Amino acid sequence: MATPSPYVVDDCRGVLQVFSDGSITRSAKPSFNIPVHDDGSVLYKDSLFDPTHDLHLRLYKPAQPPSGHKLPILYYIHGGGFCIGSRAWPNCQNYCLRLASDLRAVVVSPDYRLAPENLLPAAVEDGFAAVKWLRDQAESEEPDSWLADVADFSRVFISGDSAGGNIAHHLAVRLGAGSTELGPVRVRGYVLLAPFFGGTVLTRSEAEGPTDAFLNWELIDRFWRLSIPVGETTDHPLVNPFGPASPPLERLDLDPILVVVGGADLLKDRTEDYAKKLKSWGKKVEYVEFEGKQHGFFTIDPNSHAAKELMLIIKQFIAANSS
Repeated sequence: MATPSPYVVDDCRGVLQVFSDGSITRSAKPSFNIPVHDDGSVLYKDSLFDPTHDLHLRLYKPAQPPSGHKLPILYYIHGGGFCIGSRAWPNCQNYCLRLASDLRAVVVSPDYRLAPENLLPAAVEDGFAAVKWLRDQAESEEPDSWLADVADFSRVFISGDSAGGNIAHHLAVRLGAGSTELGPVRVRGYVLLAPFFGGTVLTRSEAEGPTDAFLNWELIDRFWRLSIPVGETTDHPLVNPFGPASPPLERLDLDPILVVVGGADLLKDRTEDYAKKLKSWGKKVEYVEFEGKQHGFFTIDPNSHAAKELMLIIKQFIAANSS
């Protein structure tokens, strides 16, 4: 009797496919087939930050930085449910170009190991490694001049989109207020853009969200199944910051956090609850909700009115927390 051919059991936007025999294929093509809008006003280059896992980050800076003072550093950790995405995807690159240009900042966009080949906590560990790379640059007697000539290591902000927002949260908790273990590098705040959190008890927006949403429940569930450690549930501490086994955050000192979500995002209720709980515990948290907007609205259309408004909010957050 002939052995049946393997068939696809999980498909993530056509980029990642998991087959019935456990094999995995990844397409070299990103799920966003859009052009890169590079007008030359921002320079960028790649650097290796983790030789062990062959992980790179992409650095961006204005082609004509202002003279007389150095620029803040903004990490932008891409999303993709821990399963897909890259610093080199055009949607990520377009948004980083805009961030560097509009914020007048040095932008650092790191890659991280993806699931299911690399289950959590791999991605979170890689996010920390990318920040330690910056510390090494700041402490080096021969730092990368492309970075050091314009970057202010004492004004660092860590942002993340979706899964990247989840990573940013865990970095905020790990580093604590003042980020003392980073030496000359000083993190001033965090920007969580629709952070990808979960839990075994569904929120209303997760349970009742439209099936045709950009990030619908079927895809959310698939991302979690493929990324969490074997035998764990979505109450795992890396998934649910308020789960039964999660570390208590009430007494932890945190740097300021800006939390952003679209009102039509299935992650809206969980994101709002996250911000409200932290704020009730005395953390410096600002919550902004964009009415009617879906998940990732700012990268899907960075020229939209909402995306431009968000850019101003981020700019104000950086200015308010830079001293």
